[in-house]
Amino acid sequence: MKHPSKAAASVVIIISSLLISPTSGFSPPSSSSSSSSSSTATSPRHRREYATVQTSSPGRTGWRRHRPHPDPCNGRRRRPPLRMSTGGGGTESDVDKLRAAAARAREEYELLVGRRTGTGAGGTTTTTFAAGGGRTSTVDELRAMASTVDFASGDASAQISRLDSLVESGDFASWKSAVSRRGTQFSSSSMSLLVPFPVSLETLERRTDGAITGPSLGIGGDGDVRFEDFRDLTIAVVLGSTLLGVLSLALLPPNVGATLTYLLALVPIGFIGIGSVAPGIIASAIVASRGGNKEDDIARRERMCRHEAGHFLCGYMCGLPVRKYEIDSDTGVACVEFHPAGGGVADGGALSETDIAHLSVVAMSGSVAEIMKYGKATGGEADLIELQNCFRRSRDFIGAARQQDLTRWGALTSYGIIKSNIGKYEALVRAFEERRSLTDCVGIIEATA
Repeated sequence: MKHPSKAAASVVIIISSLLISPTSGFSPPSSSSSSSSSSTATSPRHRREYATVQTSSPGRTGWRRHRPHPDPCNGRRRRPPLRMSTGGGGTESDVDKLRAAAARAREEYELLVGRRTGTGAGGTTTTTFAAGGGRTSTVDELRAMASTVDFASGDASAQISRLDSLVESGDFASWKSAVSRRGTQFSSSSMSLLVPFPVSLETLERRTDGAITGPSLGIGGDGDVRFEDFRDLTIAVVLGSTLLGVLSLALLPPNVGATLTYLLALVPIGFIGIGSVAPGIIASAIVASRGGNKEDDIARRERMCRHEAGHFLCGYMCGLPVRKYEIDSDTGVACVEFHPAGGGVADGGALSETDIAHLSVVAMSGSVAEIMKYGKATGGEADLIELQNCFRRSRDFIGAARQQDLTRWGALTSYGIIKSNIGKYEALVRAFEERRSLTDCVGIIEATA
């Protein structure tokens, strides 16, 4: 039999559970007053609901607390989920609007550039030039306009004036396009886009995707002729001259042997002098002694056409007036020479910083054009010598480090000009192979997209 006090306590608990609702937030009584005060201090927002569940464990009777599954919204009203519209006019209409805007932007860009390519009768593609006023010109019309420029006299000022007027009228677009800001608010600015900056060999190789390197360009790398080759050849010349001088004294009559010995003594001096002034001559002799260039005449002529076409394209787009344009009778390839960008500088006069920058690009463009096709330049020695002469004619002193930076920058800039105008360049190469005239080449540049 149970103790009377325990039986009374059980009756009280059962009656309390019947009077309290299961969802009313029942909190079982605690034996300490601190527990009760803590329960009453809890705010309603953070109060947890409990339900009473009768236990049926063996040897244990009574009630235990049960915590129901929490409400993820904490009692707040749930928001309906967002749903994308599946109608025909919502998202699809926005995409159509964006596509139409992109098409309009593309048309405006083509109008700004001034190029239109259409399909003529018979499926032939004809390229026309859209002038600033909406006019279009055919290739023949552009050649006729180019014929109005006085290229024959070599007058730089007259060429610049006439070509500038053709650009202002909207008939030409490629003249000075590499140095001027056209179609922008800075169109009237005299500041050139070609601003030299220091370029290392690593930067040159990285920005040309590995196409132009020191060895391929002949700057700072191992070329066909090394320093050891010059050293060995110098030793051979000195020893050979000495041996021949001794033999001439020993075997020839006294007067003849002595005279020949003095002449042979001048050979090493002359060799060193040529090597100091024009080392390219000795390098060519070394290459020739190894068997020379194995290219046949056709391949060599194609290489020369690409070399000269690179000069012509970059010179024209840099705004350099033509000094001379003639077809070589031996090779059958046209060679072009340019005036400085100023046009008023006489031969032998001082060159400005802008002139040096433009001439650096043109001088390196021939070798860069060869590298873009064959991976290595073989005809740039004369261009480098001419560039050195331009450095000597500079109005401001240009040190050795600055000369190297300008040379590498010229190679990088000419690479960008040719690559961004590859269609013009390839058309110009074909014109050089066909021995076209100067006005034909200008018309082809202006007419080709």
